[in-house]
Amino acid sequence: MSRPPLACCINPSILSADFVNLQAELARISNADAVHVDVMDNRFVPNLTIGLPVVERIQQVSPVPLDAHLMIAEVDRWAPLYADAGLDSVTFHVEASDAPIKLARELRARGAKAGMALRPATAVEPYLDMLEELDMLLIMTVEPGFGGQAFLDVTLPKIRRARAAIEGSGVNVAIQVDGGITEETITRAAEAGANVFVAGSAVYGKASPAEAIESLRAKGQLAFG
Repeated sequence: MSRPPLACCINPSILSADFVNLQAELARISNADAVHVDVMDNRFVPNLTIGLPVVERIQQVSPVPLDAHLMIAEVDRWAPLYADAGLDSVTFHVEASDAPIKLARELRARGAKAGMALRPATAVEPYLDMLEELDMLLIMTVEPGFGGQAFLDVTLPKIRRARAAIEGSGVNVAIQVDGGITEETITRAAEAGANVFVAGSAVYGKASPAEAIESLRAKGQLAFG
């Protein structure tokens, strides 16, 4: 039985939005598949953004589901609280987790999709056996911590290997990429096997974020063939 074709999903990152007017900025991306919320604690990564109270408020007013990317220490403790806040998807970094399988199961038990993120230099092979515990695998295409970085082509082979493993195992796991996604790099990432794309400045840096989302989605979908 053949698997359905991939659908290109665009999750804009509010890291590039106007933090003073977040509710209005969320309204500008109401045609997105989800809003990507970067949570950084200045411990796991050298940057500080927002925490659980702000994310809980965003959850209350967002017109689209929330996709949280936790770039934080002590993620085994904190990630379940984001699931409890009603988020659609919670992604933790495997490098920060002491028990990633247990954490993924706990996120699902609390009603959220379980995502696991890998830094660019973290190999995917040690984690392929736990694919069935996940709903999404996030392969970072820049070093986590700051927006506006250039896409790292060195991550493309890892995306291909992850896609091959997912197709071979028959599990339904999305591959998300985050970092340096533009109308040019989305094609390469999609051809490699990614199907969920985080875009910051490529969306919020345009006069019409909604039109930018549609353009990126079309580019990604076209690359699937």
